[in-house]
Amino acid sequence: MMDKSIEEINSRIRNGNARVVTAEEMPDIVAELGEEGALKEVDVVTTGTFGAMCSSGVFFNFGHADPPIRMERAWLNDVEAYSGIAAVDAYLGATQESETRGIEYGGANVFEDFISGKSVELRASSKGTDCYPRKTITTELLLEDLNQAIMCNPRNSYQRYAAATNSTENTLHTYMGTLLPGFGNVSYSGAGCLSPLINDPKLKMIGSGVPIFLCGARGMVIGQGTQTSPSSLFATLMTTGNLKDMSPDFLRAASFTGYGVSLYLGLGVPIPVTDIEVVRNTAIRDEDIKTSVVDYGVPSRNRPDIIEVSYAELKSGTVEIKDEIVRTSSLSSFKKAREVANELRAWIEKGDFTLSLPTIKSDLRLSVNPMRESKRAPSVREIMNTKVTCIKEEEEIKTAAKKLLRDETNHLPVINNEGKVVGIVTTYDISKAVVRENKQNIVADIMSKNVITTSPDEAVDIAAMKLERNNISALPVVDKEGKLAGLLSAIDLGKLFGRRWMK
Repeated sequence: MMDKSIEEINSRIRNGNARVVTAEEMPDIVAELGEEGALKEVDVVTTGTFGAMCSSGVFFNFGHADPPIRMERAWLNDVEAYSGIAAVDAYLGATQESETRGIEYGGANVFEDFISGKSVELRASSKGTDCYPRKTITTELLLEDLNQAIMCNPRNSYQRYAAATNSTENTLHTYMGTLLPGFGNVSYSGAGCLSPLINDPKLKMIGSGVPIFLCGARGMVIGQGTQTSPSSLFATLMTTGNLKDMSPDFLRAASFTGYGVSLYLGLGVPIPVTDIEVVRNTAIRDEDIKTSVVDYGVPSRNRPDIIEVSYAELKSGTVEIKDEIVRTSSLSSFKKAREVANELRAWIEKGDFTLSLPTIKSDLRLSVNPMRESKRAPSVREIMNTKVTCIKEEEEIKTAAKKLLRDETNHLPVINNEGKVVGIVTTYDISKAVVRENKQNIVADIMSKNVITTSPDEAVDIAAMKLERNNISALPVVDKEGKLAGLLSAIDLGKLFGRRWMK
């Protein structure tokens, strides 16, 4: 039984008598008044978040041209939209990149340009039909020229999000920002205590049909988002709103170095305080919200957890990893999240934004499953060369030259007495040593000590990326103990990818 009905709360809103507070304020109110006192005092708790939400996009209807065209392909400022819907409808995803400007401009930038009053070029093509004879069109459009521009976001507002760090020796560029080598930093996302879904862990008050704040406009929850996993407190929402009503104050395009385009948006959900359970849920503090710091240096779907931390620790600016103090930084803006929650509160206090409960009950059993791969990705083990010529670090350079010449290879992994890889020597290294005619006599003097390696079980695609990023042509393959197990060369990869292409 509800202690306070939604009708009663809406009546108070319309009469201007509702007490509305933000989720950031609620814990102190509960601490002061107690749960029963807070239930009597507070009618609505507003939440808010502002962060990168890649899984966002907009449906456009452009209207018919004369003569009409059935758009088979369409571009907005050189960003291709999906037009396989109807003659003059298209869906543009936020992360779609420009064909001319790459990651510097994408779908998110198109949205921001539209709501900022800028014109956007529409270019479309078609084969032409009897009822749609036109084959091409290019025109400039303002947001007001469109019949509809409806934002529809498959996955927004994660309940919480795992933080990211990097154990490798190389800087990584990810959707969690730049991750410095050697656990050099921790990047996190989410507003913590202000996040909508963390204040409704059982999804009792947030679901289909619930009105929301979306980028400065009134929007609505469609239902549970894609990749939602409420069973592990990683639930998401599918949301919608009218782009024509949105504000650039709460919608901004972004480009992540080495990754791509994303969309920052503000999203807030009002939670009606109907009973003690709602009071308890909305009294959550950052200290109560836990998440894992995972290692993005492991190129796997199941990245290992390094430590568990609270959002209070993340927001403090530092956490401890392996007895070292590591700086933290947020991809989200807590300042903007506060603005969202306060703006939503102002709407409700004006008396013209009423609330509703979900029309469909959310399924709390849902969890994320991995992709079913009908063909397993090949591993390094399957194509590496196991008959590898190697050399000890204390051997003479002349011996290295003879081995390279005899075995017609360009790479010599260098091992120590335990068989572990400690370096690599190439024909180029030998050539430099000969030309310089200095006192360098042994392999250890000329070898490259910062060796990029792979492992037998690593996916070939990851190994290929290592070769490309480091501009090298071979990788020593090492086992779990660091001992030499083989060599993977660009030639080996070329043969594999050649077979793929032939198929």
